Amino acid sequence: MISQQLNQRWPAALPYWQLARLDRPIGSLLLLWPTWWALWLAAGGWPGLHLFAVFTLGVILMRAAGCAINDFADRRIDGRVKRTSTRPLATGRATPRGAVLLFLGLSLLSLLLVLTTNTLTILMSLPAVALAFCYPFAKRYTNLPQVVLGAAFSMGIPMAFAAVTGEVPAAAWLLYTANLLWTVAYDTFYAMVDRDDDLEIGVKSTAVLFGDMDRAMTGLLQLMTLFAMLLVGQRFELGASYHLGLAGAAALFAYQQWLVRDRQRDPCFKAFLNNNWVGASLFAGILFHYLPG
Repeated sequence: MISQQLNQRWPAALPYWQLARLDRPIGSLLLLWPTWWALWLAAGGWPGLHLFAVFTLGVILMRAAGCAINDFADRRIDGRVKRTSTRPLATGRATPRGAVLLFLGLSLLSLLLVLTTNTLTILMSLPAVALAFCYPFAKRYTNLPQVVLGAAFSMGIPMAFAAVTGEVPAAAWLLYTANLLWTVAYDTFYAMVDRDDDLEIGVKSTAVLFGDMDRAMTGLLQLMTLFAMLLVGQRFELGASYHLGLAGAAALFAYQQWLVRDRQRDPCFKAFLNNNWVGASLFAGILFHYLPG
C-alpha cells in the first residue's frame, strides 16, 4: 500500500524505500523480537514508552541503514543472483551515492534517538554501527559472514540492558549468545536460497561452508539456541509461560528442518521467514510471565 502511494506521488523515492527494505519488514521483526526480549527482561516487564519507542524506531532505522549499505557493497553482485537481480541498485533505479547518503542519514537519525538514553548505551551504539557497516563486506573475506550478522543483530540486547539498568550483566551476554546462534541458523537458511549463485560468483557464506552438512549444522545451532534460552529462563527465574513459548520455538525449529529437507530455494526461504514466529513465541512467553496477576 505505501509502496503504491509512493510510486504515485513521489516515484523517485520508491527505489530508496525498497533499497531500505521498508516494503519487507521481516528483517526488522527479526531484530525487534530479541530487542524486546531484552527490554522486558531488563525492566522486569514494560520498559516504559520512552525506551520502547527509542529501541523500536532505532531498530527499524538501523535495519534500513544496514540494507542500504549492504546493497551498496553488493551492487556489482546482486544483478548476477536470481533473488536479488531486481533490487534498485542492481537495476540502476537507485544510485550508489544515494545508497551511501541513505545509510548515513538513517544512522544519524538512529544516533539522535540513542542520545536520549544514557552514556553507556551511547557508547555501545558505536560497535553496533560498525558491525552493521562491516557485515556486507565480510562475505568477501570470511566463510562466516552470518556470525558477523549475528553479532550485529544482537547488539540491541546489551544496549537495552544498558539503557534500562545502566549496566550489562552476564545474563545479558547469555541472551546475546543465544540470539547470535539463532541468527546464524536462520541466515544460513537464507544463504541456502542463493548457494548455487554464490558458488558461481565466489561469495562466501555458512551455507557454502557447511555444504552437505548444512541441515546438521543448522539443527545443532538451533539446539544450542534452545539450550541457551533455557539457561536464560533459569537466570531470570521465568515461569511456565516462558517455557511454553520455548516449546513453541522448538516445534517451529523442527518444522523448519522439515522444510529444508530437500534444500530447494522456496522452502529454504520459507524456513527463514518462519523464524519470525520463533521470535514471537519467545516474546509471548516473556510478556505473559511479567503480566500482573
